[in-house]
Amino acid sequence: MTIDAQTPDEYINKLPENRIEAVSQLRETVKSNLPDGFEECISYKMIGYVVPHSLYPNGYHVDPKLPLPFINIASQKNFVALYHSGIYADKELHDWFVREYPKYVKTKLDMGKSCIRFKNMNTIPYALIAELCQKMTPKDWIALYEQNIKKT
Repeated sequence: MTIDAQTPDEYINKLPENRIEAVSQLRETVKSNLPDGFEECISYKMIGYVVPHSLYPNGYHVDPKLPLPFINIASQKNFVALYHSGIYADKELHDWFVREYPKYVKTKLDMGKSCIRFKNMNTIPYALIAELCQKMTPKDWIALYEQNIKKT
């Protein structure tokens, strides 16, 4: 399910009724817990949190005209997803999240390389996501990105 929107508010307004509250709360959780420097926008047709060109002029190696992506929130067909590039790039952070998740949610973690899928809107672990968001500054993310992901 792709939502065409120019702003995060427009994205949320176009969501199915049963997703608005969960996506709004996820957005607020991310916004209030990310360290200073990340910028909210629409990125890849999702709500995105990026390192702006003002902090990282090189942009994203896939398309340098785009700012460096970090977190995305999306309403997909069967779930709400949180994409976190730091989890993909940092094994220690990934392992921490996997260990902590069962302390917050009784069901099995449904996760890809950077994608955490939430099929039940009532069991999204907002407190855990808040903690995850606090763990990496834009500077940390740039260093990790350049070390582990960026193709030269």
